This record gives sequence, C-alpha cells and structure tokens, in this order.
Amino acid sequence: MSALDYIVLLSTLLGIAAYGMWRTRTSGGLQGYLKGDDSIRWGTIGLSVMATQASAITFLSTPGKAYDDGMGFVQNYFGMPFAIIFICVFFIPIYRKLNVYTSYEYLGQRFDSKTRYLGAFLFLIQRGLAAGITIYAPAIVISSLLGWNLDLTIVLVGALVVVYTVSGGTKAVSITQRYQMGIILVGMFVAFAMIIGNLPDDVSFSSALSVAGAMDKLEVVNFSFDIEERYTFWSGLFGGLFLSLSYFGTDQSQVQRYLAGTSVSASRFGLLFNAVVKIPMQFFILFVGVMVFVFYLFEEPPVFFNQATLDAVSETEYADGLAVLRDRYASVVEERAAAVRQLAADLQNGDDAAVAVSKELAVRLESEALGVREEVKSLIGQAGEDFEAKDSDYVFITFILNYLPEGLIGLLVAVIFAAAMSSTASELNALGSTTMVDFYSRWAKGEQSDAHYVRVSRILTAAWGGLAIFFALYANLVENLIEAVNILGSLFYGGILGMFLVAFFVKSVRGSAVFYAAIVSQLAVLVMYKTLGIGYLWYNLIGCGMVMILSYVLQVTIFRKQERGSKA
Repeated sequence: MSALDYIVLLSTLLGIAAYGMWRTRTSGGLQGYLKGDDSIRWGTIGLSVMATQASAITFLSTPGKAYDDGMGFVQNYFGMPFAIIFICVFFIPIYRKLNVYTSYEYLGQRFDSKTRYLGAFLFLIQRGLAAGITIYAPAIVISSLLGWNLDLTIVLVGALVVVYTVSGGTKAVSITQRYQMGIILVGMFVAFAMIIGNLPDDVSFSSALSVAGAMDKLEVVNFSFDIEERYTFWSGLFGGLFLSLSYFGTDQSQVQRYLAGTSVSASRFGLLFNAVVKIPMQFFILFVGVMVFVFYLFEEPPVFFNQATLDAVSETEYADGLAVLRDRYASVVEERAAAVRQLAADLQNGDDAAVAVSKELAVRLESEALGVREEVKSLIGQAGEDFEAKDSDYVFITFILNYLPEGLIGLLVAVIFAAAMSSTASELNALGSTTMVDFYSRWAKGEQSDAHYVRVSRILTAAWGGLAIFFALYANLVENLIEAVNILGSLFYGGILGMFLVAFFVKSVRGSAVFYAAIVSQLAVLVMYKTLGIGYLWYNLIGCGMVMILSYVLQVTIFRKQERGSKA
C-alpha cells in the first residue's frame, strides 16, 4: 500500500475509536456502562446490530464464497426476518419489563441459578472462541498480503478494540459501530463500482450478468431436500430461522445492542431494520463476489490467491512442479478468456445455437482451470502442514490490492478492519457484562457500589480481550472463515434457544429438567456433528427440538415431583 493508503486507513480507524471514547467519557454508572443509559435511538440500534453481525469475515470470506460457489449462501438468511418478528413480539417486551442486563438473568428468574449459569456458560464458550476468530480472520489475510507480521497485526487490532470498549462500554460500542457501518457500506459500493469499471470496454454490465448466469453463478435458491447439502431453501428457512432466533434473541452480543434503546419501540424498530436490510445487504456482498469472478474470466487470476503461500512453496522442493502448474493455468485461462468473450458476444446477439456451443467450451475450460487450481492446492498441502491450502478468503482483498487506485485501497482495508473492530467490540462488551452480571455479582461478598461493578466490568472486558487475542494468536482454521463462524454458532445456538423457548412457552417445565436436557442435547449435537454429514444449519433446529422435547419428558418422569426451584 502507498503512503496515502496508510493515511486513509489509520485516520479512519483511529478517528472512529477516538470519537467513541470522547462521546462516552462519562459512563453514567453501571446502568450507563452496561446498557448505554437507555439513550440509544432505533437507527443507531439498527446499525449496531448489523455491525455486530457483519464482521470482517463477512467482507473477506463472503465474496470469496460467491467466487467459488455462486449466490447460494444467501439462503442461509431466509429464516432471519421471521425470527426477528418473533423476537420483537415475544422476547423484547419480557426483557424490557424485567429490566435485565443480560438475557441469562431471565433464565434464572424463570428457572433457577444452575440453569442461568449453564446458559451464560455456553454463551461464553461459543462467543469467546468467536471473538478470537473475528480478530484472527482479517489479521491472517491482511498480514499475508501486505507482508505485516501476523502476531503484531493481531495484537494491534485487538488492543485498539479493547481500549475503546473498556473505556466507554455499551454506548461506545454502539456509537462507533454507527460510523463503522457507514464506512463499510460506502467501501463496498465503491468496490462494486470499481469492479464494473474494470470490466473490458466491450463487456457491458448486462453482458457480465448474462455470463455469470451462463456460468451457473447466479442460482440463488436450491429447493433440494437433501439434508447433506449445506445451503438449500429449506435449511435456510428452518435451520436459519432457529439460528437467527438464538443469535438475535439470546446471544448477549446482540441482546445488549437493543436493550440500550430508549424504549420497547426503539428496540423493535432497530431489530426490524435488520429484518428488512440484512438479506439485500448479504445478497449484494455475494453479488460483488460473483462480479469479481466475472472480472477474472477476462483477466488472468492468480492460480492461488494467497501469494505469500505461493512464494513460500516456491522456495521448497516443490518449486518446479508449481512452475509447471502455473504455466498450464496461464494457458488454460487465456483460452477461457477468449471463449468467454465469444460467449458474451453470442449472448448479446441472442443466437441460442451459438450460445450453446460457446457456453459448452467456456464451461469446459473453466472446469480445466479449476482442476489445475485443485492440483496446486494439493501440492501446497504436500509442501508442508503449515501452508494453508484454501484461498477463498483471499479473493476479494487480492482484487482490491491489485486493481484499486491509491487511497481507495486504504479505504477498503479500513472497511475490513472496521468490521473486525465493530464485531469484536460487541463480543467483548457482551462477554465482560455477562461474566460480571451472571457470575461475579452473584459470587461477590457484601454490598458493592456501582463504581465497583463498573470497574470490575472493565477489568473483565479487558481480560476477555486478552483471551480473544490469545485465541487469535493460536487459531488454525480449516474452513472458509464465514462458514467457520456459522458452524460454531450452529453447534451451540440450538440448545441455548431451546432453553429460552421452554422458559417462554412450556410453563410446566422447571429448572432441573431443562438443565439436564440442555446438557444432554449439547453433547448429542457435538457427537452428531463429528459423526454425521448433516448440513450444519440443521443443528440449530435439532438442538432446540431436543432440549424442548427432552426437558418435557424429564419433567413428567424423573422430575415430576419437583417443586419450582429456587429463583436467581
């Protein structure tokens, strides 16, 4: 990157963080630190909720996912609007009425202390690991492409987030996320404009769309009933519904965002904003990835998008084999570019017979190019276990660094870091508040002042920040990063959601029954994930259903004589 890019990057990130710290230099006691003194309006809530979910992984991995597989990943979100409506009707009024700091307080009031601890503990495990991933994800990509030291990048990003999160609490997170989300959206639209602007002069936007469709990248909906397929209409509608119910309704990193609203209406409008905007935004980000794919049909793409790994393999005994594969790839993609140009011309002319011929040739050459890429990945795997043989997370950032002008590169890299900071800040804020409210405040001896609890909250938030940085320093992901986060959530969210749905709707079930049902169900989900090939979104539904059914069975059998347990 140029000096101008570094100026844009640093001024953007430091400016937003400094503004958030200045705006929240007085926290207003425990209420203000943990809930933002109930002064956050619905627009800020909406952007904060969106920014919490849209981590750097979204903007690094999602375009790469579309580059490889097309638009089908958007089905993951089909159940989300229905989940948010459900939460607005049932969850928000109860949380606001009880004036809870965390969602797990409600489990304690409805059931007992051990159930509250279990819900909070499962959240801490899942979200603590996820916080490490959200720091690691952009750091590993940026450090690799820009030549920065990975450990130093992780520490710097993590430390900056910790400073303003610890300083201002929930309000600082929400206020900074408003501006971070603005930077993110502007940056993505700029990137999209640059992709279209860099297409060949004889290829119009409509022709690019036609080519993408002909290459099977625009299939959005898959109605297959095969449960082993990761993304279908049904897994997105039902599995995605339960994933979103748990994420938006029980995950403290989201609940804390809308509990900061001025009223029930503000909380509802903030969430409903996401119900309306999230799917179009995710569609757009995937579409950006598809357009990157179309762009590279006319330009020679890297045979492997992680250039640092290629350079390292070139220094090993596998260098000659890699050189041969690179030459083969260059030859194939040159033929492919000619075939795709002919396909674009035939599509423009509307000659169906010619389109069929040119499409067949273009698809065959694309398949050959993919075959060479797979050989390269296999060779990278043979060269050493330290070499990452997946490169989809590097696709979008490679395009940015190679084809955007000075200044805009800095802006787009700032987008990635802003997304990492916004999501990580929400997670650390929620981890610190949950640990303080659901554990420390219940175990602390004697009456303590608000100032004491605020101080403890800051210490705990900083401690979780340090732990997240530690996880990031030793992370080793094998999945596409956007999938890794969703898989991690799906393994835990179903059981947590089941506990809350039992609390809301199955009044006869009490604490011990739901406690042991949740433990058994969580273990069962982990075993099934390791042994079965079911698409991971279904585990949200499976885990939730198991908790609800098993808790009822335990209540009417083993615990049928149990009186309502002690309240938290």
